[in-house]
Amino acid sequence: MTEVSAKSKMMNYPSDDESQKFEKINTIIYESSQEASFFVANEIAELIRQRQKQGKNVVLGLATGSTPTRVYAFLVKFHKEEGLSFKNVITFNLDEYFPMAPDSIHSYVRFMNEHLFDHIDIKKENINIPNGTLDKEDVREFCNDYKKKIAASGIDIQVLGIGRTGHIGFNEPGSSLKSKTRMVRLDRVTRLDAASDFFGLENVPSKAITMGVGTIMAAKRIILMAWGEGKAGILNQSVEGEIKESIPATFLQHHDNCDFIVDYAAASELTRIATPWLVTECDWTDNLIKKATIWLSEKLNKAILKLTNEDYNEHGMGSLVAEIGSAEHINLKVFNQLQRTITGWPGGKPNADDSSRPERKSPYPKTSLIFSPHPDDDVISMGGTLLRLVDQGHEVHVAYQTSGNIAVFDDEVIRFLDFATDIQENNTQLHEEFKRVCEFLSNKSPGQIDSPEIQKIKGFIRKGEALAACRYCGVNESNAHFQNLPFYETGTVKKKPHSEADVQLTYDLLNKIQPHQIFAAGDLSDPHGTHRVCLEIIYAAVARLVKEKADWINDCYLWLYRGAWQEWDIADMEMAVPIGPKDMERKKNAIFKHQSQKDAAMFPGNDSREFWQRAKQRNTETAKKYNSLGMAEYEAMESFVRYKFN
Repeated sequence: MTEVSAKSKMMNYPSDDESQKFEKINTIIYESSQEASFFVANEIAELIRQRQKQGKNVVLGLATGSTPTRVYAFLVKFHKEEGLSFKNVITFNLDEYFPMAPDSIHSYVRFMNEHLFDHIDIKKENINIPNGTLDKEDVREFCNDYKKKIAASGIDIQVLGIGRTGHIGFNEPGSSLKSKTRMVRLDRVTRLDAASDFFGLENVPSKAITMGVGTIMAAKRIILMAWGEGKAGILNQSVEGEIKESIPATFLQHHDNCDFIVDYAAASELTRIATPWLVTECDWTDNLIKKATIWLSEKLNKAILKLTNEDYNEHGMGSLVAEIGSAEHINLKVFNQLQRTITGWPGGKPNADDSSRPERKSPYPKTSLIFSPHPDDDVISMGGTLLRLVDQGHEVHVAYQTSGNIAVFDDEVIRFLDFATDIQENNTQLHEEFKRVCEFLSNKSPGQIDSPEIQKIKGFIRKGEALAACRYCGVNESNAHFQNLPFYETGTVKKKPHSEADVQLTYDLLNKIQPHQIFAAGDLSDPHGTHRVCLEIIYAAVARLVKEKADWINDCYLWLYRGAWQEWDIADMEMAVPIGPKDMERKKNAIFKHQSQKDAAMFPGNDSREFWQRAKQRNTETAKKYNSLGMAEYEAMESFVRYKFN
């Protein structure tokens, strides 16, 4: 076990019987999905080795989707670097869309081949995946045979993810505990979650073949994995809630050898993480005191300074009052902490006492570098702060990390080329290109990869929109940096892992600009992980600069923003920038410059509203929460968390 240190497991999370008293399924929390995936892969590998020594087979039930991909990557690594053989492994996949050709980019056959089977020595005859090409009248017989084949061999370890509806496999809400392999109709929420993979809801199959709950429950061992804040709510219901058909994952409470393996973000709504004072004695750190006091204030709908000793005692925090001395002392401590996060000077206020401010007063003006994963994240998530930085005289740079080309609709390409050919009516080469593009798009099938020519045009469209937004916000066009990071440029929703080339491009840009402030997206619930990868690249580049002891990095702050997909918890916010009505309107206008994303985005996730509407709601809700806690009333607020790297 060398890939991830074993001591990372359950690092600082309460895990005794008392703290887990509300949990009905054993849940193991890791700091990151990388660490969790390694431990799952290691358990599978150990069983394979053990059975090989005994001359026996191992039967694995496998899942698809983004959740298990790192597990499969580790298994491939074990095979290539440690000689782990899969010749004694038999696999059964959970499900497959119907109808679905095995060579389709959306098929689970192709998914498993790309992520696992093509890279290991498993026998092809030992691979079992539901057949999405059957005639409809043959499906029932196939399902019965698949069920019998699984029952005859038994599953040693069943790997699961969990859907937003609580589905396991494609066992949607309403599935029974005894359900077997069968054809199912997919829930609308499940299809919405898959819509971006298929480039539109209309292209998502409405049916699938799935292993049933009864078959899953018959496995000797079940491991359900969940990563990210987006799974926190349904995970909490599955682990701590009542067993019910509307949340099929709750059936796993009946299994006597089932573990939920989750990262910290996915566990964030479990009682022992969200409100540990309700289940165990706490080590009352400043952060936990702040979190508990804000929770109590919100629960009782009282401003912080109005909380009493009785309020704390009646809600599991008597030990805090005993330790600090009185509710008044606690209230004032937390009130002051919150008050100090609020600043109208995100670049620091010159000639002011900065001892209790989030940002330093000097140097002034500062050089600020905003990293934007997609060409519109800067204005969506921190447009008000960007405008404030420009207005206050700071040198603002924006680095657009990816081209965002896959998020442009095909008709936008036609519209722009149509305009270009009218402007240059005598340009024969351009007219020929227009014909080629029109012919390609007219014959394009759903999900088909665009030609390099079209990918380039779509990238130009988004670049032009980003430049328009920069001009509107007062950012010099020369300060707009289009990185076009290589990991993104696949033409498909699925991206490559980031590489040295991505890190080097980011390292070079940082060294060139040498900013006093870096702003980066910490909005990790982006459904396709681009934000997460972009942040990992920034961390890697910054870590290299710190290791090399670059002089300027010691004077640099790294602030993480959110806004398009989620917002920081109030207790975590370290800088909150108020936005007045006028600047909120300016922010909206900056977002509108991204016309290809307006009205309908290619990848809306589970929120169908336009991005400006989401951002406005999150910003106004943050302001309302601050106000309800007893702070001044503002129109809206953008919030940030500081990442400390030195």
